[in-house]
Amino acid sequence: MSAEIDLATQNLKRRGFLDIDVDPTLDLAAEINRLKKERNAVILAHYYQESEIQDIADYIGDSLGLSQQAASTDADIIVFAGVHFMAETAKMLSPQKKVLLPDLKAGCSLADSCPAPVFKKFKEKYPDHVVVSYINCTAELKTLTDICCTSTNARHIIDSIPRDQPIIFAPDVNLGRWLVKETGRDMVLWNGSCMVHEIFSHEKVTKLKIAHPKAAFIAHPECEAHILDIADHVGSTSSLLRFTRESEYDEFIVATEPGIIHQMEKSNPGKTFYPAPPNNTCACNECPHMKRNTMEKLYLCMQYEQPEIKLPEWVIEKGVKSIDRMLEISAAAGL
Repeated sequence: MSAEIDLATQNLKRRGFLDIDVDPTLDLAAEINRLKKERNAVILAHYYQESEIQDIADYIGDSLGLSQQAASTDADIIVFAGVHFMAETAKMLSPQKKVLLPDLKAGCSLADSCPAPVFKKFKEKYPDHVVVSYINCTAELKTLTDICCTSTNARHIIDSIPRDQPIIFAPDVNLGRWLVKETGRDMVLWNGSCMVHEIFSHEKVTKLKIAHPKAAFIAHPECEAHILDIADHVGSTSSLLRFTRESEYDEFIVATEPGIIHQMEKSNPGKTFYPAPPNNTCACNECPHMKRNTMEKLYLCMQYEQPEIKLPEWVIEKGVKSIDRMLEISAAAGL
């Protein structure tokens, strides 16, 4: 077995995960729970993960909640069932802890749309601007950022900046346009986007609304404006989940990654949820990066404590300031 582990470790960078056979008769949930106790580990999972991973996690949330948990946990090991930038954020907030990610290739199309070296040149054209970056960005981009934000706290972050202070907003142009509309601020926007949230079909959503006239249409602000314009409620994943609990609607059409529907159904027995359709016949409204994580990869990464997220000290030291500022503003706003 040690030879298999050695080979899997050697191939880790190329494969992204430990390519080791797992006994199909193994009770993965029981084994993962055992390893949590043995390793003093905590599993943080995003709403977009597969339902079985959500069910075994210690905390399920959106980017803001996950950041807050990563900053406050007393566990020795943080296992991040999410994507690469989320695990990087956890490492920046808890540099003394070991941070594991089941698959290093669980990336993010939005983070990839804003390479730090290219953004640095872009930023140099606006020397008097404050940079606000959506947390869905690389650790290196955070070193070029003054304040991070999530879709939950983005309005609070923008409102905390003096109105005469010009702003660059990166990397999500759709969230940026929505914030311009909501706050009345004229911001310079980086032209990045999320492949999942740009795929929704206006025509198909309209047909679904006609087929289910009593359903509320709810959407994440990473969606394009033509989708947000017809939504009954726009908000972060946690806001969408809260809306389904608190509103009087019994049916919902949901325009975000459909992994959130698992939590919506658990919180709202008896209510009905329809994932908003993409503009083609593929399952493109599912995030392929989030879905790279599996129970087998989660088990293996906890068993062998690999792959581990490591960042240069200068990136942690410089980049964490933008996250700390976000958390300060969020706490002051009661978020």
